[in-house]
Amino acid sequence: PLRALLAQTPFVRFWVSRVAGIMANQMLMVALGWHMYDLTASAWDLGLVGLFQFVPALLMTLPAGHIADRHHRARIFALCMLTQAAVAGSLCWATLHHDASRSLILALSVLLGVARAFQMPAQQAITPLLVPRELLQRAIAVSSSGMEIAVIGGPALGGLLYTTGASTVYALCAVLMLLAFGLALVVRYPFTPTRQASSWRDVFAGLHFVWERKVLLGATSLDLFAVLLGGATALLPIFARDILHTGPLGLGLLRAAPAVGALTMSIVLARWPLQRHVGARLLAAVAVFGLATLGFGLSSSFWLSMLMLALTGAADNISVVTRLTLTQLETPDEMRGRVAAVNSIFIGASNQLGEFESGMTAAAFGAVGSVVLGGVGSVAIAALWWKWFPQLAKRDRMTG
Repeated sequence: PLRALLAQTPFVRFWVSRVAGIMANQMLMVALGWHMYDLTASAWDLGLVGLFQFVPALLMTLPAGHIADRHHRARIFALCMLTQAAVAGSLCWATLHHDASRSLILALSVLLGVARAFQMPAQQAITPLLVPRELLQRAIAVSSSGMEIAVIGGPALGGLLYTTGASTVYALCAVLMLLAFGLALVVRYPFTPTRQASSWRDVFAGLHFVWERKVLLGATSLDLFAVLLGGATALLPIFARDILHTGPLGLGLLRAAPAVGALTMSIVLARWPLQRHVGARLLAAVAVFGLATLGFGLSSSFWLSMLMLALTGAADNISVVTRLTLTQLETPDEMRGRVAAVNSIFIGASNQLGEFESGMTAAAFGAVGSVVLGGVGSVAIAALWWKWFPQLAKRDRMTG
């Protein structure tokens, strides 16, 4: 089955494009976080970087899903890569000319949020068009593997290059984004705009679709609240410098650690896809994510912290692959862009808004208190969702 998947040329081209784009984005996030902390030494400002990405993404994602159902999804993805290349190029120029500032980073974070709003629905909704249905779960697992490779390599490389100057990181980000742009332009698949997204009244159809299907609502909201509470990414510069006493390279390794665990798990899932008890395993994975987050918050050892972050990544990957596979199999193609947009709002809220929540609680309780509180919250969410969404907890197979 894996050989059959790799024979799908459009899928392979898009996979390479996506890996290049995600690697560049991860390098960019490392550089932005460290650059902002260098400028202000403020946990609040680290949280604001996430908030300034989340708000425009929240406002634009539903229209972006509508557009993904009306236009060629690979070309939408390509334009998003081009926009992010422009952001990286602007940061490189500003850094070289000593014009980089808190205000500039926050302003460009808004533009990154807009680009991500259009990128996420397009990239999620395109995969079922590039592979046969029977290969979809493996395709999602392989896509996840590529993402994790990028999330491992991107932060580590970004942290290493940052030691030579932020402008070096920003320049390489721009090059990789341009590569992703070019590859996405040559992805071909049969494209027919759906009539069900013919007017702007249909923008909210994805929300209605997810709300009526409690398995999808439970799975997507589970990810939202678990990662919203349990995410520690925004605080890694504080842990790296003030608690674990390491530098930019150490920060890059910490950011890459969850992806090491996620890559390992995605390889396992590509070889042995989940067949039974998928709902119970999804909820158990979220509980493990919370416990590992708690362990990271309490650790004062660099290598133990790396291990705990790797466990969060492995657990989160089970959640991601299960949730995306359920969503794609339960959704007809003419709705996939708008349903992917709803999923993107949940992901964006859990990531960008989670970064703001981490910065806010860290300002009040300290970085360690923020992460410990978040880990406990994630475990509680898994227990509550078991009770509130019995359809999800009892879901046996991917296909209902």
